[in-house]
Amino acid sequence: MAYLNPGAGTAREGKQAAAVADAAAATSVVAAGANPTKAEYDALRADYLALRTKVNSLLAALRTAGLLAP
Repeated sequence: MAYLNPGAGTAREGKQAAAVADAAAATSVVAAGANPTKAEYDALRADYLALRTKVNSLLAALRTAGLLAP
């Protein structure tokens, strides 16, 4: 457990953030040529948007738990 004041032994009061599931595996692949195809771009964009959603969920959970300022 973390302490605010180790000398005094004052334990930090807090609560756990809500659980957020792990990010899914990437679906995009390395571009075959010099320029990515539309399908390769779309797959990479979908992966980015999924990670963006996951990060926002994590931030919301930390704010709800009072670990980040609103």
